Amino acid sequence: MRLVVVGGGSTYTPELVDGFARLRDTLPVDELVLVDPAADRLELVGGLARRILARQGHPGRVVTTADLDAGADGADAVLLQLRVGGQAARHQDETWPLECGCVGQETTGAGGLAKALRTVPVVLDIAERVRRAAPDAWIIDFTNPVGIVTRALLRAGHRAVGLCNVAIGLQRRFAGLLGVAPADVHLDHVGLNHLTWETAVRLGGPEGEDVLPRLLAEHGDAVAADLRLPRALFDRLGAVPSYYLRYYYAHDEVVREQRTRPSRASEVAALEAELLELYADPALDEKPGLLAGRGGAYYSEAAVDLAAALLGGGGSPYQVVNTRNDGTLPFLPDDAVVEVQAAVGRRGVAPLPVPALDPLFAGLTAAVSAYEDLALDAALRGGRDRVLRALLAHPLVGQYAYAERLADLLVAHNTEHLAWA
Repeated sequence: MRLVVVGGGSTYTPELVDGFARLRDTLPVDELVLVDPAADRLELVGGLARRILARQGHPGRVVTTADLDAGADGADAVLLQLRVGGQAARHQDETWPLECGCVGQETTGAGGLAKALRTVPVVLDIAERVRRAAPDAWIIDFTNPVGIVTRALLRAGHRAVGLCNVAIGLQRRFAGLLGVAPADVHLDHVGLNHLTWETAVRLGGPEGEDVLPRLLAEHGDAVAADLRLPRALFDRLGAVPSYYLRYYYAHDEVVREQRTRPSRASEVAALEAELLELYADPALDEKPGLLAGRGGAYYSEAAVDLAAALLGGGGSPYQVVNTRNDGTLPFLPDDAVVEVQAAVGRRGVAPLPVPALDPLFAGLTAAVSAYEDLALDAALRGGRDRVLRALLAHPLVGQYAYAERLADLLVAHNTEHLAWA
């Protein structure tokens, strides 16, 4: 089995490699290809990847290359984990929206739109080259904003599915609180990427007992503290929102915090510098503990599970993925991308039925899905007017004066990445 990681020079990659090594029975990788144009980072990450596999007795071979076409040749699956513009662009996404009193965040709001505009054209070019080199390969997208990027891939006819680590993180947290194995926890997870709610927590599978009321009664304070939202909100919702809902439910509070703290990008950039120094040590042959601060918890487990199920080597039969709606949420267009539990196997991805969504959740979901459609249009066709339309549609922006100002700021900060600007 040949697996390719585009963005293989990322400091995330050792987490992924560790997962491949530990879960070799689930996903028997013969060759792992790390593709990245940053030769210095790729050399460090590739060396550590080889040492991790060797330490754990994994027979797989690690190949590093800057040549995507050669790297993707004969691939069974291609994982996308790239960041156009690096942490410098992310820092901008997290700061200039604050000038208008709007959340600065790299996957949602104005900053998320900027990232989508930079990312979609690059990902589509990569996907076309993968299609030529390996027509049957699955593309697994972990690149944010996952919902918009996956929508672009599916609209272009690619064999693609989106992946996020929010659901697996909550699954693991709930399993720990309930004292059960993570595999025994099935989430009724519904919404869009970075806009989801857990409307039930079932034991044993999709038809299992819903223990969400018990979870909230016994552990609601702990869950609320994890997500930095009021416990009373959870009781009123009757659901557990993802931590990204804090940008909506506590918008002004978040903005106040962001104005007094360094950007997350600046923190990550410093952390990455430390990690790369560690990776350069030829004695290091395991992922360092410092990597946990980088984010992406359980990413490797989720990626291995999904790839294994799609390629027929194992994996869980039900997984939370980003995939085409096709009536799953009947109030959204069929070509919208939703994040839900799905049956996953060699034949692909089939969303499980979702009960009628509470209007409180459906309304916000519909609004953000409409924004995503406009964001994708702006990413594909360009133009300040399309950027403005997407900003006007986003619930975290909305006001015309803010949208006008943010459109100008977005273009000014991203000119080098936007062919039309």
